[in-house]
Order: sequence, then C-alpha cells, then structure tokens
Amino acid sequence: MNKKAKGMTGLKMPNQAGRYTYQDWLKWEGRWELIDGKPYNMTPAPSWEHQYIVGELHFALRAYFGNKACYVAVAPFDVYLSAKEDYDHPDHVLQPDLSVICNPNQLASKGCYGPPTLVVEVLSPATALKDRNEKLKLYQQFGVQEYWIVDPGYKMVEVLGLEDGYYRTKEAFGKEGQLRSFIFKDLTINLKPVFQFEQDKTP
Repeated sequence: MNKKAKGMTGLKMPNQAGRYTYQDWLKWEGRWELIDGKPYNMTPAPSWEHQYIVGELHFALRAYFGNKACYVAVAPFDVYLSAKEDYDHPDHVLQPDLSVICNPNQLASKGCYGPPTLVVEVLSPATALKDRNEKLKLYQQFGVQEYWIVDPGYKMVEVLGLEDGYYRTKEAFGKEGQLRSFIFKDLTINLKPVFQFEQDKTP
C-alpha cells in the first residue's frame, strides 16, 4: 500500500546512522529498505543499464512462468520478512529487483509476506556490498530457495541455491552462456541478449 495513501502525516527522512522499526519506515518519504533496523535509501533511480538487464530478465521469467503457479514481481515491490511471521510489525522490508513468488497466499496488496521462492538482484556500485552481504544473509536466513546475483560489470550471473540452510554457489554463467535454474529444472535463459546493452554516447 502506498504510505501516503494511508493518510500519514509528518513524513520524514531517516538518519542513515540510526536504528529504526517498521513503524518508523511507514513514515518515511521515498523508497527505503529496512534491514536489521538500518535504513537503506533506494533513490536515485537505477541506471539505464541496470533497468535494461532487469527488463530482459523479467521478460524471460514471465515468458517461462506464463500461466503457471508462480508470479514474477519487479521492483519497486516490497518483500516483508519477519522471524515471528508478524507482518503487521515485520523485522525487515526489502525491494528485490525481481521476485518469484510460488505461494499465492503470500501476496497482499502491499507486497509479499515472507520469502519469495527465487530472488534476483542486479548489482550497482551503490548496492553491490549490500546485495552480497546483508541481503544475501537475510535471503539465506528466511529460506529464499534460489538467489541470482547479476554483475553487469563482469557480465555474469551467479546462481546460489539453499542447501542445509546455507547458500552454495551452484554455477556462474557468463555473457555467452545459458543460465540454468536449479529449482526450476527446465528454466534456462540465454544471457547474450541480457548483457547486450549499448549506451548512447551522445553528450
């Protein structure tokens, strides 16, 4: 649900050195993630290269799942994680670049309650450390079964799978490769068009 639509007043910007709760998060202006009480600003908007890659992967995932029982969501889309499954007061609020949700009971008007089955994050200079550390740990802790880390710089996708509660790198796929999912056995994606990004050099 849009926070402003809830009639809240006194919207503010958090001090990124502070510690906060979900009730604080509801009052913030703009797009924010909340991880272990720490706010992460999701603005400014991602680069065109980032959005191009997200768009290509979104198209491929939507084409694969079609009318199957899983749904594909693209950011901005909130994922709520709570150790006690209390989604009125969740511990964390995340905005993965892409989320695949295979349990329709997790979907609500304001996002996804609990871990998606598959999450995709496309790295950027501002988010790479968070995606490889804080978010990886949370996805692992809450049971996201598969995590794709997309590195535009190296034109590579690292596929991590959950085994005995911990992520293992299943395989890394380069720009000429065919990405393979390990939980959706017949899901493959040709990565050449995903990384075939060209930027207008006109000043």
